[in-house]
Amino acid sequence: MTAQPAAAAARATVYGYPRQGPDRELKKAVEGYWKGRVTADVLRETAAELRRSNWRQLADAGVHEVPTGDFSYYDHVLDTSVMVGAIPGRHRAAVGADALDGYFAMARGTQDVAPLEMTKWFDTNYHYLVPELGPDTVFTADSTRQVTELKEALALGLAARPVLVGPVTYLLLAKPAPGVAADFEPLTLLDRLLPVYAEVLADLRAAGAEWVQLDEPALVQDRTPAELNAAGRAYRDLGGLTDRPQLLVASYFDRLGDALPVLAKAPVEGLALDFTDSAAANLDALAAVGGLPGKRLVAGVVNGRNIWINDLEKSLSTLGTLLGLAGQVDVAASCSLLHVPLDAAAERDIDPQILRWLAFARQKTAEIVTLARGLSEGTGAVSAELAANRADLASRARSPITRDPAVRARAAAVTDADGRRSQPYAERTAAQRAHLGLPLLPTTTIGSFPQTTELRTARADLRAGRIDTAGYERRIENEIRDVLAFQEKAGIDVLVHGEPERNDMVQYFAEQLTGYLATRHGWVQSYGTRYVRPPVLAGDISRPHPMTVRWTAYANSLTERPVKGMLTGPVTMLAWSFVRDDQPLGDTARQVALALRDEVDDLEAAGTSVIQVDEPALRETLPLRAADRPAYLDWATEAFRLTTAGVRPDTQIHTHMCYAEFGDIVQAIDDLDADVISLEAARSHMQVARELAAHGYPREAGPGVYDIHSPRVPSTEEAAALLRKGLEAIPAERLWVNPDCGLKTRAWPETRASLENLVAAARTVRAELV
Repeated sequence: MTAQPAAAAARATVYGYPRQGPDRELKKAVEGYWKGRVTADVLRETAAELRRSNWRQLADAGVHEVPTGDFSYYDHVLDTSVMVGAIPGRHRAAVGADALDGYFAMARGTQDVAPLEMTKWFDTNYHYLVPELGPDTVFTADSTRQVTELKEALALGLAARPVLVGPVTYLLLAKPAPGVAADFEPLTLLDRLLPVYAEVLADLRAAGAEWVQLDEPALVQDRTPAELNAAGRAYRDLGGLTDRPQLLVASYFDRLGDALPVLAKAPVEGLALDFTDSAAANLDALAAVGGLPGKRLVAGVVNGRNIWINDLEKSLSTLGTLLGLAGQVDVAASCSLLHVPLDAAAERDIDPQILRWLAFARQKTAEIVTLARGLSEGTGAVSAELAANRADLASRARSPITRDPAVRARAAAVTDADGRRSQPYAERTAAQRAHLGLPLLPTTTIGSFPQTTELRTARADLRAGRIDTAGYERRIENEIRDVLAFQEKAGIDVLVHGEPERNDMVQYFAEQLTGYLATRHGWVQSYGTRYVRPPVLAGDISRPHPMTVRWTAYANSLTERPVKGMLTGPVTMLAWSFVRDDQPLGDTARQVALALRDEVDDLEAAGTSVIQVDEPALRETLPLRAADRPAYLDWATEAFRLTTAGVRPDTQIHTHMCYAEFGDIVQAIDDLDADVISLEAARSHMQVARELAAHGYPREAGPGVYDIHSPRVPSTEEAAALLRKGLEAIPAERLWVNPDCGLKTRAWPETRASLENLVAAARTVRAELV
């Protein structure tokens, strides 16, 4: 195919870029500010220099229009709450006293004030701060940050496009504020919010914005007629403004469906659509509504969420088709590049041939620029790039790393019986209670304990050869002894070894499984200053040797109390990796499940009576469209059961989930057939306990009573109050007491105090039940 030049040259752009810097400079500056080692002025200048560096990199690569407003100290949805003045009452004094400290108080809380609830951004592992709204909410415009960052980019001589969370998505992501009726619908505030957006748009126009992007990813989900009507009204009103920039309404992560004709006929100047994976249906849908004559279409043809190289010829074919459907076609990634690492060229430990299969943010930017040039000038102008791309795609397809006949044969031989426990739950729970002898309202933690500087130093010393393996293992043994001693003294019933040997709950396992690749610099923001390095799942998966038995068995040898074996489940191993895209996800999940099943069997054989298989990503990976969910949940729940079903009836299987909307998957949680599930519940005030009760969930559950994503220490009475609320939904004989999540990000002083209060709360409420 030879693309003909468009009437106007295609422009290359992106919706957002990684915020952290090549050495996570933003993380270090923000955490330094929290600890008092960095001043507010130094933090602001660090952030400004990172923004300037990002823009220069994009412009130097050939991007014609850079985004502004996508940068954030913590979260872009929280930034939107600040922009529209939606400050919770409990935080107004802090924000009024110091805007920066108040901002971080909303994100993290203080000892006296709880933070905003945090949950997943659609089906990604990025977390946003949930807006709290009510019928009395008064919105006020504050465009200071958005205008400042636009002016910074314009001062560099760049064409810049501010990016804002759209008003409809903002309201659909919001929840009723504490004390507001649960059935309050934030979308009813749309008419109150739109004038604030109009004021922000006018401010940006006055500051020099020619275009503003309004992100509306919530419209790719199933939406009611009322919600679609609200979207139509919002963009009729905003499009009808006279004092505004040109408007580009953007969607991503899936197909728009019924929202596409609504936006196509809105009086806005452009749409940005995703044309990758399940969103590829947008192409036919766009043609069906007659395209966007006279309007701008920004085509997201480069996958902004995964790290595999683009098929440039396929993308050029899609772009060529789109030329006839819009007045102007520009090229972009499918979503913000926030979701991928910064630069694959920084990786020195990956085979150079394999490295050519990978595209991080900088490489994706180069792909976008190549595609824009090919679309404008014809494929002859990018013939060298296309030839290299074909060779790299062929290299990956024929690589032996992608196919292991033994792994595939084992997966093909799996039967339905392999995914079923030998006895039903009612019989298992009796055997487990007799075996474990736990009290009413048993206490436990989720798995990890604080990852101290000493532990990170020990891993670095081992990698650098400053200590040998024996010296490293002595350090780990000492840490396990200390963690167990603290738990026993605190009175916790089911212990954990604390995971001091683990760098990350996915990476640790990925480094020991065949088919995975690890990166050194592939950091991606999860929330705030929490960055993870998702491993690359490149080929068929197997387990060459036990991964956790050594340390779990050691911990068991030090105590009479049960110690949980801790594993990461197959769905989370996929979701928190950059997963291969050359076979169905269900096939890959089955391979991972079989590798983990071997580990579960070995843990049980070594005497472990309680085994936890964490699946925090089960809800996260749920498809955005209801029609796509049954197939996903079938293979996802099968993978968990395949991992865990081989154990004896008296071995107790736990799972854990956190920071997601669980109401959508209660049936799937039931289908996992785990004996005990622990769930995040502190910030959402035990919402999940009520959802489990409404479903009739028959097994044991531990809705969290300690929010570990805040530095504050919950009091005994606070934890007890949450526990009592949990008891309103879950019978005492099936209720566990635990934190929301693992403790690796917390410091030891707050961890000790919080867990001691948690145990005291359990004792208090036990006494009330007698």
